[in-house]
Amino acid sequence: MKIIDLEPGDPRLETELLPVLRELRPHLTSELFRDVYAEGHAQGLRFTAVYADDGQCAGVAGWRIVVNTSSVRSLYVDDLVTRETARSTGVGRALIAHLEGRARAAGCHQLNLDSGTHRTGAHRFYLRERFDIVAFHFSRELSPPAS
Repeated sequence: MKIIDLEPGDPRLETELLPVLRELRPHLTSELFRDVYAEGHAQGLRFTAVYADDGQCAGVAGWRIVVNTSSVRSLYVDDLVTRETARSTGVGRALIAHLEGRARAAGCHQLNLDSGTHRTGAHRFYLRERFDIVAFHFSRELSPPAS
């Protein structure tokens, strides 16, 4: 396996990384992904890809370093997905280990992520990887502002 970061503008983002990311985020179009990464990169968003020995993108992590009052300094994982055909081959574990190394090198105290309540397979994986369930994540949809 080979793990690399992809910067905005890298053509592999759309041709290799995005198809894997869409397994988790099916709403992402190429244009929306470009826009999100362009704006998010300035806020610390980064994408890391795992390439299998056959050269295919097998996993993706979107992440950032976050400083706040609850965890002080942490590496927050926005997205973590292994291509369906590459699951249970060590890709997810390799991504977690890579991100943990980055977090430690950046002086982080925690590695954090959220996972949708319906993703029970992912939850089993996170618990096996020694993550704890420490909070509920609440969300409220907002309607567009009135004109």
